[in-house]
Amino acid sequence: MHFSIQPTLSNEKATLIPLEEADFEALYAVASDPAIWEQHPNKDRYKREVFRSFFDGALASGGAFKIIDKASGELAGSTRFYDYDAAANSILIGYTFYATRFWGTGINPSVKQLMLDYIFQFVDTVVFHVGANNIRSQMAMTRLGAVKVAEKEVAYFAEPTRHNFVYEIQKGDWR
Repeated sequence: MHFSIQPTLSNEKATLIPLEEADFEALYAVASDPAIWEQHPNKDRYKREVFRSFFDGALASGGAFKIIDKASGELAGSTRFYDYDAAANSILIGYTFYATRFWGTGINPSVKQLMLDYIFQFVDTVVFHVGANNIRSQMAMTRLGAVKVAEKEVAYFAEPTRHNFVYEIQKGDWR
């Protein structure tokens, strides 16, 4: 890999800053709301010990970010690049969550645009795993222009395997 999957990225709505161990308490304060996880495959991430494992996986990925809302300066959530595949020239984006107060504000499409504009300089395909029951994220994928290409069982970092839909965006199809 000849590019960083953890640069600092910024646009008019958000700044993505590489996640660090020191961010645990602040990010857990956001993630401790059970409503965030209602449609996610692993619904108990609001629990401290479960979120700790999620956070450790974020750090281990080498591509995790904290998302800062530019308008308020608040920590809005987290996302990451992960599982770069040189042979397939692809990478995944996922493990994204936001505090409920940021839902419907346009921050998610803005963050995804920022990430996709950056990563399509280096890869041809971006893949997303979305929980089979996560209707909110499935709708977000469709609005983004991603296409559902498969269904598969996905083992999240230190969590049980869950049924997911696989979405893709090809570089040539990205606006």
